[in-house]
Amino acid sequence: MKKILEVRGLTKIYGSGCPRCISATGPAHDTNVCPHCGTVVAAHDVAFDLHEGEILGIMGESGSGKSTVVKTLFFDDKPSSGSARFHDGEQVQELFDLNPAEQRWLRNHKFGMVYQNPNLGLNFNVSAGGNIAERLLMNDLRHYGDIRDRARQLLARTEVLSNRMDESPKRFSGGMQQRVQIAKALATRPPLLFLDEVTTGLDLSVQARILDLILEIQQELNTAMIVVTHDLGVIRLLAGRTLVMKYGRVIEAGLTDQILEDPQHAYTQRLVASAL
Repeated sequence: MKKILEVRGLTKIYGSGCPRCISATGPAHDTNVCPHCGTVVAAHDVAFDLHEGEILGIMGESGSGKSTVVKTLFFDDKPSSGSARFHDGEQVQELFDLNPAEQRWLRNHKFGMVYQNPNLGLNFNVSAGGNIAERLLMNDLRHYGDIRDRARQLLARTEVLSNRMDESPKRFSGGMQQRVQIAKALATRPPLLFLDEVTTGLDLSVQARILDLILEIQQELNTAMIVVTHDLGVIRLLAGRTLVMKYGRVIEAGLTDQILEDPQHAYTQRLVASAL
């Protein structure tokens, strides 16, 4: 499999920082807040590779740093240090060295993001179809009829009825809003998709349909995905490999089946046991 993303030493801290921030935080100290200066070490020294068509899971409780990782890679947050190389065909992009215009271009053309909170991923001032049209316009599709046809196809693909295309997402259920977000993210057929707690707060039946949809998309388009979740069921179903994070650090990494069947770290053992 061809590599699509290489992340090395990814670190994000919130605060002024001090020489003892790293040594005084992390799983061994049961905190990501530096006791000396109050700085939050949201993520430290995160490293992984992602290949075309692969789904990588990042698992952990609230505050583990898992969402911070995808937010830095999607340019929602600026990392404190580290590197991320995106392989786009024969071209390799150093993500954190790009200027804002270059980062916007990648977000709009090569990346997709589905947030836990649809308010972050959707514009509620336009229709469901209009949300998709906004992304298509960024990718140089200009003909009104072509845009509507493409939006209709994408919404149908994500099980949103075409007769609701001109409705505001405000009037949709949480599950429907997530489907519109997925349709919008897929508008450009991006090679890399970020999914941040996409099933949290949804009914179990809706969760199951969203997860089935994600798997279908991955198999159909060969899209690489990073799935952030605290739900072991989501990890088990979607991810071939998984990182387990606690207090900003990766404490275990490997094939998902191995991690769930034979967890090595005591924290992972507790997570798995609590889900049984």
